[in-house]
Amino acid sequence: IPKSLPRWRNPMTIDPEKRKKMLSYRWAIFGIMAVAYFFVYFHRTSTAVLAPDIQSAFGVGAAGVALLGSMYFYAYTVMQLPSGILTDKWGPRRTVTIFVILAAIGSLIMGMAPSFEIALVGRVLIGIGVAVIYIPIMKVLAIWFRKYEFASLSGTLLLVGNVGALAATTPLVLMTEALGMKGVFTALGVITLIIAAMCWIIVRDHPKDMGLPAIEEIISEETGEPIKESTSAKMPMTEALKITFGSGRKFWPLAIWFFFMYGSIMVYQGLQAGPFYGAVYGWGKTDYSILLMAVAIGMIFGCPLAGIISDKILKSRKKVLIVGTLAYTLIWAVIWLTAGSLGNYAGQFAINFAFGFFGGFFVVSYAQIKELFPIYIAGTSTAALNLFPFAGGAILQLLSGYMVVDKTLAQFQNLWLLMFVLMVIASIAALMSLEARDIERREAKKG
Repeated sequence: IPKSLPRWRNPMTIDPEKRKKMLSYRWAIFGIMAVAYFFVYFHRTSTAVLAPDIQSAFGVGAAGVALLGSMYFYAYTVMQLPSGILTDKWGPRRTVTIFVILAAIGSLIMGMAPSFEIALVGRVLIGIGVAVIYIPIMKVLAIWFRKYEFASLSGTLLLVGNVGALAATTPLVLMTEALGMKGVFTALGVITLIIAAMCWIIVRDHPKDMGLPAIEEIISEETGEPIKESTSAKMPMTEALKITFGSGRKFWPLAIWFFFMYGSIMVYQGLQAGPFYGAVYGWGKTDYSILLMAVAIGMIFGCPLAGIISDKILKSRKKVLIVGTLAYTLIWAVIWLTAGSLGNYAGQFAINFAFGFFGGFFVVSYAQIKELFPIYIAGTSTAALNLFPFAGGAILQLLSGYMVVDKTLAQFQNLWLLMFVLMVIASIAALMSLEARDIERREAKKG
């Protein structure tokens, strides 16, 4: 070939500099969105520690605190499908920025609320705002990262979230003592506005928006395999919803499992554990906030470990899900059977750590659901699943408020027994769930 003529080039060859930039810039996107997610968990679990302050500030009882706590979950639940639809339609950047701003407004309202009714409005806005953070992040992971990185990064994200839950224990007690409850929420509102601005500046919906290669192109170049699925493809909303909700065992066992699994976590960590330790053992807010911190610490270890085991060791979502669910169910049996009789603080710390550690294994369910549906409806399918844990949180938290009105040992024992029974049902649902390789095996047998 004459040197004056251009040489033939493999169409899958990618500019090394663009490849390098794509693989590095995605961490900036993940980083700022993870910071936003920190406050999702902070708000979610804060009522367990702030319950006495809420009662004092607004003159409400236990049922009022339960109502305020559950309003977050009602708002969060209602917004899950819109979250997925908007993420698939608008893209993660615009979606997350708008709703982080709403969360900031809700925090400012909570900080200035003159009455319980206004505080409820602020709590609802916080719930709506933070509800539309996780799904855009899942979409970013699906578009910017490799398949075998998804569960590990989901675990890392939940680690960050649980650092937020950790901050909503003893650190929140100290912040409240320094600034007052309303001062804390006002400061959170200002910080959240700054995060929203950073999301708009840094986040991009797709590498193509920056003239960079898509992840499927990079994978194709690395493996030599043809591109099977495009991350930039689109699907009409109604068709995406029909595929998701009409998929039978692909979707519904996981949905039922998640309703009870996460609902029970929020009953304990998000609302009733603090009042239980205060009423039954007579421990103060600082003491039981450390026990709630143990739950968050457990999840900080459990979430990323579950993702790593799923991605790197067992290479299975369902196996990790089942192991975590069975162990977590056993922890509920221990909580129920030892209620009122195990006053050893170290023993309670160990129980709470194990509760958070195995509870954190739920993270692999997002990788499981993502792989069962086309990547271009990752927002819709993940949001559809995410309806159920937060519906569980809202309904079971509200129910728990009515079950422990007088905060007696017998009432808490009944509540813990109910959570154990619900987790037995959740374990059966987990066993019935499917993962992508189950379907691949079936198709291979048919073939």
